[in-house]
Amino acid sequence: MTLKKDKQKVLGEVFDNERIEGFLQYPAPEGISRDFHLLEKAYRGMREENFETFLTFFKQAGYDLNAKGPNDRTFLQTIKSHRLSDDYIAALKQAGAH
Repeated sequence: MTLKKDKQKVLGEVFDNERIEGFLQYPAPEGISRDFHLLEKAYRGMREENFETFLTFFKQAGYDLNAKGPNDRTFLQTIKSHRLSDDYIAALKQAGAH
């Protein structure tokens, strides 16, 4: 089976600090907290070890780990029910999210 070019999985993709910091540049959709949106983009686009690094940059930039999303829950509260989120939850808690 051949996947469409935009659906191909990239193996060995490099996430250096510059690329990780680039996730801080995403604009949020109207009506969505930018801080919450950035956490969601990083969570969906990074492996756990890169997400930990992202959280360091996120906090250094002055963003709020406990910003609430459209469902009036923090990002940590939002992902608690996700099946494979344990490492991300641990990283968020270690960074100070609640």
